[in-house]
Amino acid sequence: MVKQLYINGEWRNAQSGHTFDVINPADESVIATVAAAQPEDVSAAVAAARQAFDEGPWPQLSGAERAHYLRGIANVIRQRLPEIARLEVADNGKPLPEAEWDIEDTAGTFDFYADLAEAMDQAEEEVVELPDDRFTSRVEKEPVGVVGAIIPWNFPMLMASWKVAPALAAGCTVVLKPSEVTPLTALILAEIADEVQLPAGVLNVITGTGPEAGAPLSDHPDVDKLAFTGSVATGSAVMQAAAKNIKAVSLELGGKSPFIIFDDASVDAAVEWILFGIFWNQGEVCSATSRVLVHENLYERLLARLLEETAKITIGPGLEPGVLLGPLVNRTQYEKVLAAIGRGVEEGATLLCGGKRPAAFAKGYYLEPTIFADVDESSWIWKEEIFGPVVCIKSFFDEAEAVRLANDSRFGLAAAVMSNDKARCQRVSRRLRAGIVWVNCSQPTFTQAPWGGFKQSGIGRELGRWGLESYREVKQITEYVSDEPWGWYLKP
Repeated sequence: MVKQLYINGEWRNAQSGHTFDVINPADESVIATVAAAQPEDVSAAVAAARQAFDEGPWPQLSGAERAHYLRGIANVIRQRLPEIARLEVADNGKPLPEAEWDIEDTAGTFDFYADLAEAMDQAEEEVVELPDDRFTSRVEKEPVGVVGAIIPWNFPMLMASWKVAPALAAGCTVVLKPSEVTPLTALILAEIADEVQLPAGVLNVITGTGPEAGAPLSDHPDVDKLAFTGSVATGSAVMQAAAKNIKAVSLELGGKSPFIIFDDASVDAAVEWILFGIFWNQGEVCSATSRVLVHENLYERLLARLLEETAKITIGPGLEPGVLLGPLVNRTQYEKVLAAIGRGVEEGATLLCGGKRPAAFAKGYYLEPTIFADVDESSWIWKEEIFGPVVCIKSFFDEAEAVRLANDSRFGLAAAVMSNDKARCQRVSRRLRAGIVWVNCSQPTFTQAPWGGFKQSGIGRELGRWGLESYREVKQITEYVSDEPWGWYLKP
């Protein structure tokens, strides 16, 4: 049975009848067949969202009323968490404990934005002080309108919540386009929206490829804002599409995040956070700390301990107990990562471990955790995002060199620093050119804090109150309150 598109509160086949298969990366089997949206389906979804925003009740509801729906979505997600997490594993490949964490965070994101929606009702009116007492001025905030949300395949349902929850809280309507690689939990989100009786057209989910569904959504003149997470190349195309109609845009793009480890750090703590920073989610993480800079006094000792612990990582299907590294998401990504590893070897970096398929697996997109040492700062693997379980390690001499190496990148999503010297951590944190800086850790992400990057890592911020504000417009309302005639043309 074909999984359908969700448009205007209805389940529909693609008008063309086109479909595509969804593949389990653990064994390369087909787990679902899904409708493949074409431009005409995108237009139908946008029209539904447009009508729901312009004529429907959603933007006029109070924050508390919208919060009721958001909490309803969160509650159903939690009720169905085991089922959704297992589906995420089958679709994406990640280990089950990671998927369970993601889905719980997804529910938490809807709850968080429900709280912010309620708080909007209690917000005090913002009055602007003017130099002329014949006028008053106040500021109001309104939903931006119809949102086109395009999400990646590495955290499918969680990334959907990062866009859908704040957009709905703000009073926007949404057309969600998940990656064609991992579309299944986005369709579950549509099921849940339907179950809680979200008004028709407020959330629409269209599955399909980037060229056939993502590009028409980006180009559509009735979309008021584009929210995209994915690669720099696709983000650039989304930004160009937004420029045609001067749409609002937020972009969360790639990264090549540095992790600076000073010689007073605990070796065990450093190894733990290096592993978590690059092998969590198979390294398919935009913020992964994939460039590790280690003080030369600690370098050899840390490498030895890192190799020892990396060898203990259990690889296998995500549903098997104890697995910490599942398969990469699909064949295309698997081959890209293998090619990157080959390039690193050609460039002369020292391959300490990994770089190949584990012998135990004839099928599935499995890859051993891979460590390169003594990586030259001019090499491709040091500069470019690999998006897999591959870490590059280099030594540094002093703080100044570490900061220079860390900042020498076209990316600026995240960075990390580890030291027992708190003053040094604060000093280095301020100097790192990144939107997210972790101190004595790597990768923890909280819904309450802003998320986004500098440079080519993106524009705008998600999460926290900043995520909500990106879906609101600021309106000035100025009133003439004097009884005196203005008298510019008509003299009193």
